[in-house]
Amino acid sequence: MFTYQVNDMTCGHCVSAITKAVLAVDSGATVEVDLAEHIVRIESSNAADDLLKQAIQGAGYEPIAVKPTVGRPAAQRTGGCCCVTGAARCSA
Repeated sequence: MFTYQVNDMTCGHCVSAITKAVLAVDSGATVEVDLAEHIVRIESSNAADDLLKQAIQGAGYEPIAVKPTVGRPAAQRTGGCCCVTGAARCSA
């Protein structure tokens, strides 16, 4: 999976243009876009990172490769528990 930060992607038209550009390079790719976070995730078995970045650049956008994350980072615990303090049924 390739993940890119695309800060100049601001609307549905941008999403469509980037998706079309990627699919033109690899018609079997899966393109997942988080417009609010300006993130594009691409699952491709045929295209290399450079080719995908070039496709996005060709559509007029500037992709920045980022390391993919799985889910949101875990909250830091500072003592106590996520449950009601002192609850006997807390399993943490």
